[in-house]
Amino acid sequence: MNIGYHESLADGLEGLGIEALNVGANTFAFFTRNPRGGVAKPIDLEDAARLNKIRTENNFVAPVAHAPYTMNPCSANEGLRQYALDMMIDDFRRLQNIPGSLYNFHPGSHTGQGEDAGIDLTSTMIASALKTVDEELAAKNEKCSTILLIETMAGKGSEIGKTFDEVKRIYDSACEKYGASLEGRLGVCMDTCHIWDGGYDIVNNLDQVISDFDKIVGLKNLYAIHLNDSMNPLGAHKDRHEKIGQGHIGFEALKRVTVHPALKDLPFILETPNESSGYKKEIEMLRSN
Repeated sequence: MNIGYHESLADGLEGLGIEALNVGANTFAFFTRNPRGGVAKPIDLEDAARLNKIRTENNFVAPVAHAPYTMNPCSANEGLRQYALDMMIDDFRRLQNIPGSLYNFHPGSHTGQGEDAGIDLTSTMIASALKTVDEELAAKNEKCSTILLIETMAGKGSEIGKTFDEVKRIYDSACEKYGASLEGRLGVCMDTCHIWDGGYDIVNNLDQVISDFDKIVGLKNLYAIHLNDSMNPLGAHKDRHEKIGQGHIGFEALKRVTVHPALKDLPFILETPNESSGYKKEIEMLRSN
C-alpha cells in the first residue's frame, strides 16, 4: 500500500522524508506555502536534494503537494484570481525541484457567480498556469515534471467540483483553453470525505461510485486519494474530516477503498485530525488488516 499523511514543513523538505520513514510511510503530502496565507519560504536546493535522495533510496511513490486554501481561481474578485494564478505558477516553479510531484488544488468557490462561471474561470487559470510554466521551461530545454490535480469537493457553500460531472467539465474546459490534450499533465485527486459528503455512497456502493467516475472522468485521470473518514452523514456537504474508523464512513469501507483493484496502486494520503503517532497507528491499521 502506498500511503502517507499530510506533514508539516517545519523541519524542511528533508524532514518530510524522515518523518514519512518514521511512521512507516512511503509517500507524504505537504502545503506548498502557508495554507491560510500565501507566503512561501525560499526553496533550499540542498534540502530538496536530500529529500530526493531519501525518496529514491526508499522507493517512495509520488508526493502530493497541496495548494493553499487561499487559492480561489474562480473568485468574483479579479485581484484574487490573479493572486491564485501567480501562486500556482510559482508553486510549479518550486516543485520542479521535487521531480515527479503531484500538485492538488481546490477548484474554488464561485462566490455567487454560478457554477458555469466558476468552471470557466477555474479552467482558464489552469490553462494559463500550464502555458506559462511550459513556455518558461521550454526556454531552458526543460519539461514540467509536476502533474496538476483537481480535488473533488464536498459542495459546501458555492464550491465547484462537488460532482464528477463538474470535475469533468473543468478538465475538458482547461484542455480546450490550453489548445491540446492535457492527459498526463492534469488529473484528479479524490477525497473520500469530500465525495461522501457530496453524496457518493462509498460505504454501500463503492463499485458503482468507481464505475461512475470512470465513465465520467476516467480512471486514467485519477492520480491520488485523500483517505479520510467523515464527521458527517452521506450528502451533508460540510467537509469535516474524522479519524479512520471513527466517522460515518468507517474503517471497513475505507479499507475497501485501499484494496479496490482500480485504486490500490495509487498514493493514499491521510488528512485525519491526528498527530504523527496517530497517523502511524492508522497506517499500521490499514496495512495489517
